[in-house]
Amino acid sequence: MKRMPILFAVLFLFSPLFPQGNPEIVNKIIEEGKTRNQVMRHLEHLCIQIGHRLTGSHNLQKACEWTRDMLASYGLNARLEQWTEIPVGFQRGRTQIGRMVEPHERIFQFTTRSWTAGTNGLVRGYVVIQPENVDAIKSRAWQLKNAWVLVPPAPRQGGPSQEERTAIRNALREAGINGTITTSGSELVRTSGTWRNLDINNLPTDVDITVRQSDYQAMTNAINAGSPPLVEFHLEQYFIPGPIPQYNVVADIVGTEFPDEYVIVGGHLDSWDGPGSQGTCDNGTGTMVALEAARILMASGAKPKRTIRFILFTGEEQGLLGSRAYVQQNPQIHDKISAVLIDDGGTNYWGGLVCIKEMEPMLKQATDILNEAFPDMPFALRVVERMPRGGGSDHASFNAVGIPGFFSVETGVANYPYIHHTQNDNLSAAIEKYLVQSSVAAAVTAYNLACADTLLPR
Repeated sequence: MKRMPILFAVLFLFSPLFPQGNPEIVNKIIEEGKTRNQVMRHLEHLCIQIGHRLTGSHNLQKACEWTRDMLASYGLNARLEQWTEIPVGFQRGRTQIGRMVEPHERIFQFTTRSWTAGTNGLVRGYVVIQPENVDAIKSRAWQLKNAWVLVPPAPRQGGPSQEERTAIRNALREAGINGTITTSGSELVRTSGTWRNLDINNLPTDVDITVRQSDYQAMTNAINAGSPPLVEFHLEQYFIPGPIPQYNVVADIVGTEFPDEYVIVGGHLDSWDGPGSQGTCDNGTGTMVALEAARILMASGAKPKRTIRFILFTGEEQGLLGSRAYVQQNPQIHDKISAVLIDDGGTNYWGGLVCIKEMEPMLKQATDILNEAFPDMPFALRVVERMPRGGGSDHASFNAVGIPGFFSVETGVANYPYIHHTQNDNLSAAIEKYLVQSSVAAAVTAYNLACADTLLPR
């Protein structure tokens, strides 16, 4: 008798329990994903050719159009679906310079909040420690003009009131400073920001820079040694007049039997845009895993019974805005979504899913083969009493209305806090073997669930 391939044999052994995908197609998915995987090629294009992708930026629009076109090239029904307009866009340019030139040279690691003012070219000036109150600022106005002002760290208790801080800010502005410099308090600098309460006629003009702790200390030490540091910054930052439409990227492998029922695979295409960041692990990795899962399924000839819908959300970093809007705009399909698989945990591999007891047998059937395909990257289900209704990524938007949303349990050696929203979120942090496993896991799990006899229990 001809020997059965091991992967096929394992699937055949379990298939009577919860009939799901065709074992032959599952084998093809795994072979395609392991031997011809293109996830790193996608990620390199996204991070190098496009770069960071702030919601409301030109870069994000380029990324939306590129991923739409890639999904369409694989044969999916791909489109951009608008979810809102924002009043003001923002684009951080490639020129981001921050350095000390006296008393010795030092390259800074720094950031500014998105939707804030940059510099008018390269701006040089001496660093002065911020005077403690408005009267002191006025008496030293001659020293503060065209200076960079080093803001002391906020005390843990007490300190100026909001009214006093506003008065100090106004006085510094009147003195004609170049801008302020604060410390992040660590060697990481994290970027944030908002467009709220902005319009093209009401834009911020103050330049506020945050540097890592060691850079801040170097300037403080120089001042204390009697050698005020001379520093320079060149921050290319532009506002884009609105309204600026924002889109989710949506693409379908249409189901053969139940085209109006869905398994959703996705992540968020937007990122923060601080200097040094390319938006690689938050969340270039997750969205390129989804893109590659779509390619693998099409290359393998997968014809799922249900529609597998790929969604690359935007506006996630500003509060899950794109996914919340998608849920609100599509109430007619809530009861028809079997599962939502979100990858937004960085570059580690899919180590499992969190589910309730009723879901465990069906998910186990859908994912057991991953342990055979990747024995050195174990996958396991973790059973909890109830599905979480909160969470910090796009799965939470679906769980909030009772749709089973899953955030892949990321497992591996990557240090996510070192990368999350920091200057270190770039291509050098990506781990290819983990992303290969993740893209295969997404493809296999989505295909099996889309071919099951029923929707996933809720």
